[in-house]
Amino acid sequence: MAKGINIGDEVAITATVQRRVTDDHVSVSIPSYGQPHSIVDRTTEVTKGQHIELIGNVTHLLDKNRVTVNLGVPVTVDAAVVRLVNAYKPPTRKKPLVDKPT
Repeated sequence: MAKGINIGDEVAITATVQRRVTDDHVSVSIPSYGQPHSIVDRTTEVTKGQHIELIGNVTHLLDKNRVTVNLGVPVTVDAAVVRLVNAYKPPTRKKPLVDKPT
């Protein structure tokens, strides 16, 4: 598993553009995913073979080498193809959970 990746972390996956499906959708190939994936891209400068970074949150850790990332839909890929962008930091509590006795 990629070092330091946990549930809730924001990660990036580098995908390769395959073709433009419509004016605002592009078909991309995600490494180790094995399924076709389409994303919304309203720019017209995207060309076939260009690399795009898809950013999402880790929702599930499978084996030691597979993670599920939410890219609008859950995508399960090898942990080696994801790159950590921001680690998840749980919210901190400002007041104690229990009130002070009176």
